[in-house]
Amino acid sequence: MQTSTSLNGYLQFPHVRQVFRILKTVTIVKSQKTTNETIYGITSLTPEKATGERLLALHRGHWSIENKSHYVRDVAYDEDRSQIRTKNGPWIMAAIRNFAVSLLRIFGVANIGKKLREVARRPHLALHMLGL
Repeated sequence: MQTSTSLNGYLQFPHVRQVFRILKTVTIVKSQKTTNETIYGITSLTPEKATGERLLALHRGHWSIENKSHYVRDVAYDEDRSQIRTKNGPWIMAAIRNFAVSLLRIFGVANIGKKLREVARRPHLALHMLGL
């Protein structure tokens, strides 16, 4: 991770305090193929508030959320093809899906998709998991 403040005077972004670059190696687990990626970013956080290590931790935290929540919703619920697009519908459905995924994680379910298919075939399991 490298940070630079020398470009701040040249950027047309209000409140920019740092420009940073993250170099990372990504490995696809199934194929074991690795690629190198370069990510550039800007932030309003000063170097005192966000060192290079802190910026890297923030970046990793973002992907942790993406992998644990959004990816599961995209794959298990096929959320990207949802037809619910008006008013509060998308927000409500995302909240319900997050609740369901959280409950399954609390119960120690490792394969969310598999468990969702099982509960879809046997709906009484959902009530049983909730103690009802």
